[in-house]
Amino acid sequence: MADEAIKYVRELNATAPEKPFFLYYVPGGTHAPHHPTPEWIKKISDMHLFDEGWNKLRETIFANQKRLGVIPPGTQLTAWPDSLAKWETLNSDEKKLFVHQADIFAAYVAYTDHEIGRVIQAVEDLGKLDNTLIIYISGDNGTSAEGSTVGTVFDMAAIQAINMSVADQLKYYNVLGSDKTAPHMSVAWSWAFDTPFKWTKQVASYFGGTRQGMCISWPGHIKDAGGIRSQFHHMIDIVPTILEVSGIPAPEYVDGIKQAPIEGVSMAYTFDSANASAQSKRQTQYFEMLGNRALYHDGWMAATPPPQPPWLLGTAPTPPLNEYKWELYNIADDYSQNNDLSAQNPDKLKELQTLFMEEAKKYQVLPLDNSWLARVAIPRPSAVAGRTEFVYSGELSGRTL
Repeated sequence: MADEAIKYVRELNATAPEKPFFLYYVPGGTHAPHHPTPEWIKKISDMHLFDEGWNKLRETIFANQKRLGVIPPGTQLTAWPDSLAKWETLNSDEKKLFVHQADIFAAYVAYTDHEIGRVIQAVEDLGKLDNTLIIYISGDNGTSAEGSTVGTVFDMAAIQAINMSVADQLKYYNVLGSDKTAPHMSVAWSWAFDTPFKWTKQVASYFGGTRQGMCISWPGHIKDAGGIRSQFHHMIDIVPTILEVSGIPAPEYVDGIKQAPIEGVSMAYTFDSANASAQSKRQTQYFEMLGNRALYHDGWMAATPPPQPPWLLGTAPTPPLNEYKWELYNIADDYSQNNDLSAQNPDKLKELQTLFMEEAKKYQVLPLDNSWLARVAIPRPSAVAGRTEFVYSGELSGRTL
């Protein structure tokens, strides 16, 4: 993929070097299945980053985050959930497998990052880095918890709630991460990689399921290299940022079709170091997935704890939507959503619950639906319905037939 991106940029530059280019580079890493190269697996395994387990990893990540200043100094590390095993309770076979799972995942992260670096280097080699805006976002919502509590050799098995025992997975130990497997890791690693937050991907109501690391570089324009910004922003703010800095107005029509308004707000004001501590221009943002809901507004956040963990993949019963519990957090003082203030401030919670419904109606979120399995299994229109035989030729998914 990096090869194709580099080729694309070079061809554009050769054709019209005076014109700007747009490149949207979205690799599969680190979405399951985890497939780094053997070289990257060995490189990470030799570093022994995960030998002390997921609980120690959380402490290490948390300390590094504070040292680097990427989380506020008063941030608290959220509690480890009772539903996930602590590292010291595991036997030697479990630890051997789980360390290997984390090594493979980390190798996939490092491999992906290296390839992105190759693309950026190609831009620099063309002499265009200073005037190229790079927005680098690292994340998969939160880290995925769809690999079951013990991980899996074949990710589609876990998605169908088929758990593979540790003993069975160890039979594939030497080929884990290769083209002979499609692995995913234990939920406990996913929770640890979302430090300092609670929860994981699929849980839209907590930052463990939504918060991403982001770096923005524009060397010829952003002078505060290495500066840290803490304003609250959302992924929908990326497009307005690009449009503002490039001086391109959002189109009202495309191919004769009137466009819906772009709802985000530009983050360009944060580029100036004078605005490093400026109030965020995004005041309100709703979150919702499979009935898990949250509403951020002016430093406060109301959130519903998931009635079942995402790694059960809809196999456990869920309560009616109007019976979900709500919690309240002052994000301005409680970055990790650690201290629930709903009992102390019920009026603020009610205010945000009302605002969530207003936002949900405004942005076509309604009707809410928490029927996970039913939504997945419902029949949909198919262009190949009724056919049982297919003939393919040429190259398909990297395999020559």
